[in-house]
Amino acid sequence: MRVSQKLLVLTVRMGEQCAAWIAAKAKELWRKDSAPKKRSSDGTEAALLSIRIPAARSKLVFFLFVAGFLSVMGRAFYLQCGIETDFLQRQGEIRYARTLPEPATRGQIVDRNGVVLASTIPARSIWINPKESLSQITPDQMRKLAKLLGERYGDLRKRLYAKRNKSFVYIARQINVDTAQKIEALGISGLTVNNAVRRNYPEGKFSAHVVGFTDQDNRGREGVELANNSVLSGKAGSRRVIRDRMGRIVEDIWVREAQSGNDVVLSIDSRLQFVAHVALSKAIEKHQASAGAVVVADVQTGEILAMSNLPTYDPNSRRKLRLENVRNRVLTDSYEPGSTMKPFVVAKALDIGIVRSDTLVQTSPGKLTIGDKTIGDTHDHGLITVSEVISKSSNIGTSKIALEMPSEMLWQMYDVLGFGHSPKIGFPGAASGILRNGKKWRPIEQATISYGHGISVTLMQMVRAYTSLARNGDVIDLTFKRTDRPAQGIQVFRPEVARQMRQMMMNTVKDGGTARLVSVPGFTVAGKTGTANKIENGKYVDKFVASFIGMAPATQPRLIVAVMIDNPTKGSHYGGTISAPVFNEVMESALRFKGIHPDDHDASSSAGILVRGIRND
Repeated sequence: MRVSQKLLVLTVRMGEQCAAWIAAKAKELWRKDSAPKKRSSDGTEAALLSIRIPAARSKLVFFLFVAGFLSVMGRAFYLQCGIETDFLQRQGEIRYARTLPEPATRGQIVDRNGVVLASTIPARSIWINPKESLSQITPDQMRKLAKLLGERYGDLRKRLYAKRNKSFVYIARQINVDTAQKIEALGISGLTVNNAVRRNYPEGKFSAHVVGFTDQDNRGREGVELANNSVLSGKAGSRRVIRDRMGRIVEDIWVREAQSGNDVVLSIDSRLQFVAHVALSKAIEKHQASAGAVVVADVQTGEILAMSNLPTYDPNSRRKLRLENVRNRVLTDSYEPGSTMKPFVVAKALDIGIVRSDTLVQTSPGKLTIGDKTIGDTHDHGLITVSEVISKSSNIGTSKIALEMPSEMLWQMYDVLGFGHSPKIGFPGAASGILRNGKKWRPIEQATISYGHGISVTLMQMVRAYTSLARNGDVIDLTFKRTDRPAQGIQVFRPEVARQMRQMMMNTVKDGGTARLVSVPGFTVAGKTGTANKIENGKYVDKFVASFIGMAPATQPRLIVAVMIDNPTKGSHYGGTISAPVFNEVMESALRFKGIHPDDHDASSSAGILVRGIRND
């Protein structure tokens, strides 16, 4: 029965009782006023009442009572059945009725093999009415409550008394069921425990930057939870209830069921995610680096198989979370890539036919002046081939090749490769990096950009760009969603150019090569190191970003692994030295998990590749 209907019945019943009482009293007064008079023993007249009421007055009182009653009844009828009905209903509902949200069950996030990365589990929310309850809570109850919540007694007391005039205050939200039961057992007056849910992340810190987390209202705030919030959330329901003055639910009026969210299947392999995290942790600890990142991508589909960042965090325990640990460095941190950019300039020169792999380039005397600026190599390489420009990582050789092409042609190549654009990866907060328009390049800028200075990129952008070298010259978009379809790319280089570039990078592991630490037994490998100075306050400082990007099997690449170590302070700071062990461990596991057959049956050539990690590379 609705609130307004209950009020109408109550009003009518009270009116009937009031009318009966007035009628009885009026009849009694009327009889007394009209009663016959008697004579006393001494002959005088005496009224039956000690005080006589004039007949006109009693009749007036009677009519006033009747008129008042009719007015009250008329007003009640007007409010209940007239134009004020909606107003009365609203007032009643404001005081007693509430519409409570019924949250939908959030969908799960699973990896490519069905391993659960995020799920919804039962929890409890606890609230109190400070206005009614604070005066009844004993100090002992308050201390026990604070202990169960993991708070200090003084902090909890201060928090509650600051809102002592409120009628509703959350004490805790999304706490586990066992803790809630212990709190309920304290018997605190006015404390209410409600059913709730919270997200659980079984892989914890290992997949934190991929999965992200939700807030206390189960809305995605980071990672896949944020990027796919509408898919995971479903559609919330609602529940109309009547509460008493203490806020307790006494009756359900109606319930609209919630619609559960959909599951999201990721391309991530949680096994490889763990391997990447462990390998990266060892390198950062060994070289006392500030941070690091690893990305593994499938060349055929564009799927991201692993993405690890350090420092990391545990999404299940965020009470003392540091915001810098939440930052997804793979997507948000821009850096100067160094020599990992060199293959693109050489590939473009091969593509338009201005050089061949055996074309000679003079790099003596080890320095090159452009305008008022001078660039150099670590030592004089002399007259070398284009292939050796890559294997020896010559800044001068790369710059000379770049300066043979129009700046706008190079800019268009970089643009198609994705530099200067936020990756279309369906992930929040992906940075675009910095790539100045080629029309504004000075010759020195054209030269330095060719070997990775004067441009800023993210590690994810570099992985995407390298798909053009790992495939048939076409670049593809990357994705965190599992897919079985081959990716469709945008042609950047001719297929034969991509094959030539892979061969150049493979040649760096032969006699005289500079990348002996990169090795995946049974597989050919191709790739490139990068070691670039960091910029602070607009100036280059004696800090480095060491990186390596490689692919395997090099004869027909299936996987790309990119490693970036930020500011190593112990031992070497070169990309080939620091990043190689991480690459080896991650690539070997990735090839095994994917079931890819070895392509190198010659033990003497099973070592990997890459340029020696030198300061200029």
